[in-house]
Amino acid sequence: MKAISLLRTPAVRDSLGIGFAVGIAGLAFGTAAVAAGLSPAQAVFTSVFMFTGASQFALVGVVSGGGSLVAGVLGALLLGARNTLYGLRLADLLGWRGARRALAAHGVIDETAAVALAQPDRESARLAFGTTYLVLGGFWWLTTLVGALATEQISDISAFGLDAVGPAIFLGLLWPRLREGGPRTWLIAGLGAGLALAATPLLPSGVPVLLAASAALIALFGPEASGGAPAESETEEVRS
Repeated sequence: MKAISLLRTPAVRDSLGIGFAVGIAGLAFGTAAVAAGLSPAQAVFTSVFMFTGASQFALVGVVSGGGSLVAGVLGALLLGARNTLYGLRLADLLGWRGARRALAAHGVIDETAAVALAQPDRESARLAFGTTYLVLGGFWWLTTLVGALATEQISDISAFGLDAVGPAIFLGLLWPRLREGGPRTWLIAGLGAGLALAATPLLPSGVPVLLAASAALIALFGPEASGGAPAESETEEVRS
């Protein structure tokens, strides 16, 4: 009965949906990895070890384009740098220590961070983070293997548009915050989007996203706009 009750909670429902929807994109990575010269075993190892889709695609993209492994790794690290910022926020929110904290660090990605930060309290955040990590991770690793093994049968998996699933879901999770936010929230979101769009034709893949994050520096200056960030009492409740 307790398991059934957990499945009915918004945290678990959202996590399961995101885990399955985004995890299926591992098919695209498995195919791209083998096309770049990796074996199915290497493709799966990359998914398990790195577990951050954009960085994985950046790595195999450089390698398949004739670039060096060093260049591919540097590009992957650049794209994965944003996870450090997620980790700083989640470390305080989740409050795990020791081995649990080390394990959770491996699961800090866009989707797990978004689902956890959208929860109203620590218990729900932990549940959402853990569920998303397990479901998305397991499905991602499995579909990577399937995509790698099926490369000869599926020549162009990009035609399915699976690369749009993750960003679409992430935007869906952020939308309630934008809708309930004040002028400062919309200013930061608009400036970030503008920076990313302007920089995309000029900078390497992944850099515009990191540049867009600088828009959040606006939050460090001036008084809080009315209707913007939650009150101090609400912030402390989320962290408790």
